[in-house]
Formats: sequence, C-alpha cells, structure tokens
Amino acid sequence: MRRKIVLISLCLIALIVSTYAQNTATANKENTEETSQNQKKKSRLILGGYGEAVMTRNFYSDNFNRYSKAEDYKDAKGHGQFDLPHVVVMIGYDFGKGWTMGTEIEFEHGGTESAVEMEAEEAGEWEKEVERGGEVALEQFWIQKSFGKGFNIRGGHMVIPVGYTNAHHLPTEFFTVYRPEGENTIMPCTWHETGISIWGVIGKWRYEVMGMPALNSLNFSKDQWIKKGSGSAFEFTPANNYAVAARVDNYSIPGMRIGVSGYYGHSFNNTLMADEGKYKNTKGAVAIGTIDFDYHGHNWIVRGNFDYGHLGDAEQISKFNFGQSNTSPYKKSYVGKAALCGGMEAGYDIFSQFSKLHDRGNKLYMFGRYEYYDSYIPVSALTDYTWTDKHRMALGLNYYPMKEIVIKAEYSKRFFKSEYNNEPSISLGIAYSGFFIK
Repeated sequence: MRRKIVLISLCLIALIVSTYAQNTATANKENTEETSQNQKKKSRLILGGYGEAVMTRNFYSDNFNRYSKAEDYKDAKGHGQFDLPHVVVMIGYDFGKGWTMGTEIEFEHGGTESAVEMEAEEAGEWEKEVERGGEVALEQFWIQKSFGKGFNIRGGHMVIPVGYTNAHHLPTEFFTVYRPEGENTIMPCTWHETGISIWGVIGKWRYEVMGMPALNSLNFSKDQWIKKGSGSAFEFTPANNYAVAARVDNYSIPGMRIGVSGYYGHSFNNTLMADEGKYKNTKGAVAIGTIDFDYHGHNWIVRGNFDYGHLGDAEQISKFNFGQSNTSPYKKSYVGKAALCGGMEAGYDIFSQFSKLHDRGNKLYMFGRYEYYDSYIPVSALTDYTWTDKHRMALGLNYYPMKEIVIKAEYSKRFFKSEYNNEPSISLGIAYSGFFIK
C-alpha cells in the first residue's frame, strides 16, 4: 500500500514538474518573441542604397561633328567607356509619433569633381557643365508627418514623381543597363527639388501632390529640352516662379500598376537678374503629362511609358538665351516648343521553366525594349535639327542571383534619319538595390 502511495506521489510530482517546465518554456518563448518584437519596434534606423557599375563599347564615332558632317564619320572606329552612373546611400529614421526622416546622398560617375564635357553644338569646345552640386548631390532630405495611411505631409528635398523613371529609378526597376534613354534625355532624372508634398494611399489608389520652385529656362537646350532646367549655378535655387507636380497610381488589376503624372510651372525669369525689359511678358510655361504602367505576372515583367511636354514662348526663350554674355554660366541654345518620348520593354524569366533554379530564387530575364524620343520639336522648320529625332532598340539579359543584385547585358542601337549614321553599342553592368537595416 505504501509503495502504491509513494509511486502515485512520484507520478504526481513528475506531472507537476513537467507541466511547470512546459509552462515555463512556453512563457519563455512568448517572452522571447515579445522581446524580439519589441526590439524590432525599437529599431528605428533604416540604412540602404543602390549602385551601378557599367562598361560600354560604342561602335560609332564620338566626334562632335558626327551629326553636322555625318558622311565623314560613317566608317569611324568605335570607343569604349567605364562608368559608375549612380551610387546612392539612403538613411532614414523613425522618431516616433508619426515623424520620420529620409535622406539620399548620390555619387554620380564615381567622383566629386566638376564634370567636363565636349559640346557638340559649340564647335567642339571643352567646357564645365553647370550641375547641381557637381558630382555629389544630396538627392533627398525630408521630414514627414504621417496622420494615417491616407494622408502624409512631407517637407524638404524630394524626388519629383513625374514620368516612370523618376518614380521608379532603382536599377532593379528597369531592364536596360542605363536608365531608359527617352525620359533620361528630355527630363531631369532623377529630378529632385526642395518643396512640400502631400501623399497617401486610399484603397487601390496612391496619390501625391507637390509644390516646388519652377525650372530655369536658361538651362534648356535642343538636345536635352528641359533636363538641365532643375540645376542651379548658385549655392541656392532661385524661386521667382513656382510649380506644381502630381501623380496618381492605381493597383486594381492584380500584378498591374497604372500611373499618370503631370507638371506645370513658369520657367522664364526664374534666376538672378530677372529681365524686366522687352521680355517682361514672357512666361515660359512648362506643361508635362505622362502615363506609365508595369505588370508582373506569369513570369513576365512588362513596362511602358509615354511622355509629352510643351514649352510656351519657346521662340522668345531661344532668342533670350542666345543673347547671354560670354561670361554667363548658361548654355546658348535653341529650345523646342515641345518634346516627347515613349517606350516599352518586356522580359520573360527563363529560369521559371527549371524547377531547381526557380526554387533557389534565381531569375534570368530575356528582354527587349523599344523607345522613340525627340528632344527638339521646333517652333519653325528653319531651325530644325532632325538628329534629335531618335529610335532606340535594345535586346539583352538580366540575371538575378538574388532579389537585390542584378547582372545586366544588352545590345542596343539608335536609329536616325537616313542622312545620319546609326549608333550600335554593347553594354554590361552590375547593380544592387536594397536595405541593410530596416
């Protein structure tokens, strides 16, 4: 009888100890998970970035007369180049209570010196380009207050989300080795200004409205339309005129995003020493409208865009720009009354057909891209330069060993009107985009 009592007692003790141990382990696990969650909540720093290294071999002449005397360079030797187009460090911080901060420091072309270029339209003379901050730029610095998913206010230096490339400029968001050429020719890319933004997400819609300084028409040109208009030769950006930009994206279709964006602002006299004489009624209104989309599904990625821009008073602005003194930091150039670009690219993941490669997360996209753009639609046919009218085709591969890294290869060719020489090239690149702390 005693043995039974002792045995039963030992069983009860073992059961109690086992239950206690199990409860303790569960509690410890819950505490560990809670601590881990708390630690995640306390991790307010965000650190990331993106970068690109590329090599290109161009099978055409880079002589400044290749358009004005095209016949002389029909069989010219090619040339190669290596470059670091963009290397960006992104730092963000969550202060709490809806307050956050974000910055991006961009190193363009791997240096800090002023850029020196040969001007094809100025007898081939060498000159320093007027650029925002040289080759190192503070691309973003903003502080944001969030009142909810549908309403946020952001103030500071930000990217202007007009066009596909400005809104989606990471190297993992386009197939080509360099950024899509059309938008990168006629508009600033990446276009960044100091201003204020209101944005939010409501259901399947995302909206954004921004106010900022207007562009400066003294920096406009026939070969790049308004691209250089956001730069400033000074330590600050003159703001005699203001502009507004807006963007709306819709995500109703699974895998599909469709967006429209626009910009409007007066560009003339938006500098120091504004003209109050015979040009006092000149406005230089810049109006831009764009539509773009991207689709991810069934192992395909398809992207496309169309942009059109109009410049008011283009003839007066051209005359004024040519009237600048020789010591002026601005470029003497005609500027078109309009510019446009359109393009589409599609890529298929070949590795999706191989289960082992697909299961590892590797992707290999075979892609093709076509685009058309014209940076100079003139006021008069007397000042037309038809070499600004270009078609471009590209075929290539994008290999993703992992989501954040891509190795790119492409063959591309620019097509001109018959009086000019076409421009084929081969490019290789490697890029990354991601967060180290998030």
